[in-house]
Amino acid sequence: MDRWHALVGEAPLDTEGVERAAATLLTEMTLDEKLGCLSGDRPTLSGLLEDARRYNARPIVAGCVPRLGIPGVRFTDGPRGIVMGASTAFPVPMARGATFDPDLERRVGDVIGVEARAQGANLFGGVCINALRHPAWGRAQETYGEDSHLLGEMGVALIEGSQRHVMACVKHFALNSMENSRFIVDVTVDEDTLHDVYLPHFRRCVGAGVASVMSAYNRVNGQWCGHHGVLLSDVLKGRWGFRGFVMSDFVFGVRSGPDAIDGGQDLEMPLRLRFRSLPRAVRRGRIAESRIDDSVRRLLRQQLRFANVGEPERYRPEVVACAEHRALAREVSDRAVVLLQNDPPAGSREAVLPLDAARYGSVSVIGRLATLENTGDHGSSQVRAPHVVTVAEGMREAGLRHGVRVVPCERRSVADAVAAARAADAAVVVVGYTFRDEGEFLGLVGGDRRSLRLRPQDEELIGAVGAANPNTVVVLEGGSPIVCEPWRGRVPAILMAWYPGIEGGRSVADILFGDVNPSGRVPCTWAASEAQLPPFRRWARRFPYGPLFGYRWMWAEKRSPTWWFGHGLGYSPFRYAAACRRDDTVTVTLTNEGRHDGEEVVQLYVDVALGSDPRPVPTLCGFRRIRVAAGATVDVTIRPDSRLLDRAASAGPLRLRVGRSADPGVLAEVA
Repeated sequence: MDRWHALVGEAPLDTEGVERAAATLLTEMTLDEKLGCLSGDRPTLSGLLEDARRYNARPIVAGCVPRLGIPGVRFTDGPRGIVMGASTAFPVPMARGATFDPDLERRVGDVIGVEARAQGANLFGGVCINALRHPAWGRAQETYGEDSHLLGEMGVALIEGSQRHVMACVKHFALNSMENSRFIVDVTVDEDTLHDVYLPHFRRCVGAGVASVMSAYNRVNGQWCGHHGVLLSDVLKGRWGFRGFVMSDFVFGVRSGPDAIDGGQDLEMPLRLRFRSLPRAVRRGRIAESRIDDSVRRLLRQQLRFANVGEPERYRPEVVACAEHRALAREVSDRAVVLLQNDPPAGSREAVLPLDAARYGSVSVIGRLATLENTGDHGSSQVRAPHVVTVAEGMREAGLRHGVRVVPCERRSVADAVAAARAADAAVVVVGYTFRDEGEFLGLVGGDRRSLRLRPQDEELIGAVGAANPNTVVVLEGGSPIVCEPWRGRVPAILMAWYPGIEGGRSVADILFGDVNPSGRVPCTWAASEAQLPPFRRWARRFPYGPLFGYRWMWAEKRSPTWWFGHGLGYSPFRYAAACRRDDTVTVTLTNEGRHDGEEVVQLYVDVALGSDPRPVPTLCGFRRIRVAAGATVDVTIRPDSRLLDRAASAGPLRLRVGRSADPGVLAEVA
């Protein structure tokens, strides 16, 4: 039996056992072995490039010490699912943020952890919680939205679910929300704004026991995040008491080995590049061996903590993308799709949706994305799922169930689309973005969005089909808000499907035909125009981050977006009444006044000033998703975020508001 297995035994170690075993291993390691633990085990950059056609096809290993049996960390990326093999592609995190359902996200994390272990990984690097400061950010799809409280709740849920099986890594620390210039930009931010707005969700995840934190590529206030002593040592490891390890973002996450180690970096990934200089730096006294020991101890501590965690009977190859996991992906996308608009068509008093067979005997499905497997970015987050259900496929299946003839328009010309729309009782137009328009910047594809509007040809198609058929529904696909004002008045109904994952086409059909009552809520503000938003530059070298963006910006600047944060319609109207505060909870009476069972997301806001802006504006401090039967009345209780309440109370009397979005017109005062 090797030293590792002799120390870890067969049961999970308690905290004292972990520390004791880590100390023992550390004393038995040579200096060369310790230094070897601080980099990925890929031998050369050319070896990494051999895998360029399939990034992370197998786990990326770091810190393996064969002499002692130390297995090392075995990294796999995310966040849509496991990027290895043919795994379950869940809806992107922005879509999962739209569910406002941490319990559901916990279940997603559980499946991701199982599929990681089944494919040989023990570290999941897909807990992405950078705040969406501006919807043009190319990787907006990888995070949960624009609000810190929502980011923290969903990030913790993913950590708790996945860490039943593997170590989790939260990223990118910090202020990483510009894609094209991520390797060069220096983000400037004042101290109050940093700690009030951009870091609380990270602190929440650290408090939940996340095993690892990945530093970002960019600079913050002049210092590279991978070297940032204030962020990594003073704040993360010092003030917050983080006991896990810090790993760099890949290849360019470290610019100087000694500077990174001095700053608090523990692990250079995916191979040794700048950390090659560490042996000489230690020999010359530039870096103390005690600093090396601290990093190694952190890596050992988490490996020991998770050594016997899990459910081995579930880690079989056949569970990857199995029917049960696909069913969960469908449940997520069912809850993530947002009904943005549902008006009566011309000449009718009844909303166009759902597509009732009594009114619509035929439906034409139109648009270039209707038949495309469109699951999101093709960069490091790409999940190569087995068969992905497209909207056209999902609509055909649902049409058969409902006795409705569904006819995809195979040709893409506007004239063909108009003819197809005129020949049907209703038309569904599927448009939006793909990996070519947004995502990880890969030179010719992806990157930050050039425009928040649809392509001109898509807007032309919507206008033409809407004129040809008054019962036109637009289904949008993409990773963040789209400016819809130029055309939304031409169609009665609009859905946001996001990048909906492996079962997304079925979920869109579920919503359109009324098999599922829509309940998604936008986790980000949909501006009426780009002029309403704070500045954004795709190729900035230096850029200021302020305290206001998203719905808080709209409130402070007295602007009216198309759809506020938290907006989303359903097929059942809900009535709010009697909101009151008792001690540390708020209770609101909620009635489903419709004919369908439905789910509502009750949202609680507190007026509070954050960062360097003195204006107190409504800020999400709690939410609860709840199912209510048709005609039923329930009391919904929410426990607000104590950090935000304490901050608000320190400035004067508390002002709490409750409602179904951040829209001033729907928020009611809490007594």
